[in-house]
Amino acid sequence: MDLSNLSPAAGSVKSDNFRRGRGHGSGNGKTAGKGHKGQKARSGAPRPGFEGGQMPLYRRIPKRGFTCRNHKEIVAINVSALERFENGTEVTIAALVESGLVSNPKDGVKILGNGELTKKLNVKVNSFSAAAKEKIEALGGTCEVC
Repeated sequence: MDLSNLSPAAGSVKSDNFRRGRGHGSGNGKTAGKGHKGQKARSGAPRPGFEGGQMPLYRRIPKRGFTCRNHKEIVAINVSALERFENGTEVTIAALVESGLVSNPKDGVKILGNGELTKKLNVKVNSFSAAAKEKIEALGGTCEVC
């Protein structure tokens, strides 16, 4: 290998700042890539989404409700679903996914207190309801927030 064989990696160099309207020899002269005449060839062409004065699509469509940008999607599991684990097992999010209780943990997993539990389990998830925590700890298990 020598200096004459060096070249950048494929796809790493792509410049979009070539000078437009600098004569025929540049390959982008005369109309500078804007085609011939028309509103979009002029300076001060309309913004994207402009429909020539017609009410634009983004204003014609009805708006409903509110979407919080910081919303977290928590997966809820009842205490009764933990019954499938062996006595004394450590239940983590990975164990829940492996057992098929949770397919996609998204932003977290919360244990709710609906149903009955008969086994001592060490549960490590993102959050617990008060009733779930009470039921797990009543049987000698532990609730750990991870």
